[in-house]
Amino acid sequence: MKKTICLLFILCNSINMIGQKKLKNTKIVKNYINYIQTDSLEKDKMIKDLNDECFAENWVTTQFTAYRNTNIKFPFKIEFSDSTYASPISKKYVITSRYGWRRNRPHRGIDIDLVIGDSVFSILPGKVRFAGRSSGYGRTVVIRHNNGLETVYAHLSGFKVKKNEFVKKGQVIALGGNSGRSRGSHLHLETRYKGIAINPEYLLDFSSDHKIRGKNLWVTRDWAKTYYHSSKRQSRLVTLDSYEKALAYKNRKRKVYIVKSGDTLSGIAYRNRTSISRICKTNKIRKTTTLRIGQKLII
Repeated sequence: MKKTICLLFILCNSINMIGQKKLKNTKIVKNYINYIQTDSLEKDKMIKDLNDECFAENWVTTQFTAYRNTNIKFPFKIEFSDSTYASPISKKYVITSRYGWRRNRPHRGIDIDLVIGDSVFSILPGKVRFAGRSSGYGRTVVIRHNNGLETVYAHLSGFKVKKNEFVKKGQVIALGGNSGRSRGSHLHLETRYKGIAINPEYLLDFSSDHKIRGKNLWVTRDWAKTYYHSSKRQSRLVTLDSYEKALAYKNRKRKVYIVKSGDTLSGIAYRNRTSISRICKTNKIRKTTTLRIGQKLII
């Protein structure tokens, strides 16, 4: 109570000092005065009202995809106000499949093992844009956060939230399941920005610390294209926290691998923590191409 009175006193004095300058942000100041005077339940409601404008762009609640034909230039920046995220499950992570090329098709998220009926939690505060069935994904929840990032939780068995509902960090949003195109119960987790899927492991450290990898993360094409990654192994992660670093990484000199006796594309890809698809695309060869001893491959 004393803290609230002190904050009110300081704020009121500041307003009186500025008084004659015709504050342009009077509405914001009034909202803040009201905010510090109200109880926690009312605060939550006011936060929702004040932040509602963050969720206006392409707000589609009837389908999984909100952005179509998005023309976004790489690299782009995603800003985080939190340094940690809440775990999407209540147990230790067992990642059964990673972001990358899998069985001749793109896998745009990571699969985390769980049991049907396990609680699934929102990793960050945000607003539910979609809660329903989506082809392939089964029962799915999509939450948009105030930095524009969207997190996708798929193959669920039930919902604990509905569209247009604000959720807190760590709030139960669904129950784990095996719906959609799934080979066993697990949580399929995606991170997307304006419709572009990004390797979640580039943004989030999936360890017990639950750390976000940086306050400002610059996303290059490498972290978005699935054929640059193998679903069987974690990619070699490089944190890019400035535009200059992102450009330097984009223009970096590629490693050259010289084929040896007994080498296979799968073996080369595995040892260099990349995907067969990326090697083929970069070197303009096919998966069925016969490798020659001494042949140079750009990795």
